[in-house]
Amino acid sequence: MEMVAKALEIVDGLVWGPAMLALLVGTGVYLTFRLKFLTWRNLGYALRSVLSKEARAKGKGSGDISPFSALMTALAATIGTGNIVGVATAMVSGGPGALVWMWISACFGLTSKFTECMLAVNFREKNERGEMSGGPMYTMKKGFRNKKTGAALGTMFAFFAVLASFGIGNMTQANSISDAVHTTFEIPAWITGLVLTVLALFIIIGGIQSISKISSIIVPFMAVLYVTAGLLVILVNHKNLPTGMAMIFQMAFSVEAVGGGLCGSITASMMHAVHFGVARGVFSNEAGMGSAAISAAAATTDSPVRQGYINMTGTFWDTIVVCTVTGLCIACSGVLGITDGEGAYIKGAALTIAAFRTGLGETGACLVTVGIVLFAFSTILGWEYQGEKAFEYLLGTNKHTFIYRVLFCLLVYVGATTALDIVWNFSDIANALMAVPNLICLLALSKTAADQTEQFQAVIKAERKKGSEKKRFLQSGKK
Repeated sequence: MEMVAKALEIVDGLVWGPAMLALLVGTGVYLTFRLKFLTWRNLGYALRSVLSKEARAKGKGSGDISPFSALMTALAATIGTGNIVGVATAMVSGGPGALVWMWISACFGLTSKFTECMLAVNFREKNERGEMSGGPMYTMKKGFRNKKTGAALGTMFAFFAVLASFGIGNMTQANSISDAVHTTFEIPAWITGLVLTVLALFIIIGGIQSISKISSIIVPFMAVLYVTAGLLVILVNHKNLPTGMAMIFQMAFSVEAVGGGLCGSITASMMHAVHFGVARGVFSNEAGMGSAAISAAAATTDSPVRQGYINMTGTFWDTIVVCTVTGLCIACSGVLGITDGEGAYIKGAALTIAAFRTGLGETGACLVTVGIVLFAFSTILGWEYQGEKAFEYLLGTNKHTFIYRVLFCLLVYVGATTALDIVWNFSDIANALMAVPNLICLLALSKTAADQTEQFQAVIKAERKKGSEKKRFLQSGKK
């Protein structure tokens, strides 16, 4: 067993090495230039679209759930332990400068997320029940000129997506929940596992309608609560904020290893900051992985490009907002670089809890624990739908999805009650291998994405003009 664990650890290090990170970020850079920076130029439009009443309605076009619900389901799968645990780990291993490289990778990740979601809506199809089925596997199957190549890549993506859904999207999340609850509230793992399994089964049996409704409640509620608590911590430690920000940017671009100040004894160079910042950023927002595109394909929309813009904001909310709050809390609280009784650096959830405790006391520690529980549970729900659709694609029918749902829920209990070092590495590998065919697909179909995005600019201009005229009319009426 030890040999298997070591082998998986080595393979995990290889597949998530510099080549994979360069491919993920490089694809985002290429697509950003290919789309003439339209994703950046239209970020404001995308954010307004998400917050509009129309995003919560199912009036335009065809689909199963509202555009907002599709985004929340995708966000449910991405906003998770990476935002709390991953950021803290990156700042210990790569220094606080890792936060800057999270931001940089997220900027280009916006375009990757936009492209994969837009293509998923463009190439989606209806299954036997009349439900929408889409995602990178369908994009590959229908979008590639060489149908054999497209089918092979689609099968590869779907296979690794199913494996990832059982691991990174299920058992590892359940394990994080049970650990957090046991550490903070001393509740036995078997009780946590039983409660999680029953709740998951109750929600998941209802399919995408049930999952999207719960996700649309949990994700916004927990994100707002967590961000608000984080801002309070930053406010309490505001005197350290300028020093913390200076430290973040200094260590992000320093060729030589630097440290000191609010870093404690931690030192890191630019190379460490780049590696851990990009790796944890990608793990958190999953831009380029293809998973969010499966949820996007279920949206009711009149345009693939419109839904692409809505779903790309997931990267903004996940990394630019939530991860930033976690990072700034740690940077200005003075807890970075502290050690435990054995002299090892405190990292992960323990570091974030320590940071929140400086501003909110034990209430802050409890809030982080509740955040881990809700974020991780929403990840379980979001990944179930994505894994289910990949499972449906592999079998060519949705007649057996009930089996997948039950098996998925049973594995929640296994994850909550079992040590999972091997599962962590195995599912991490599956996650990386899932990204490879998706990135190939994004590059191969970049012209299709660029052409449709350029054409949609006329729609955006018309909507902006209409909005300006309405605003002027209302202003004239008030006068």
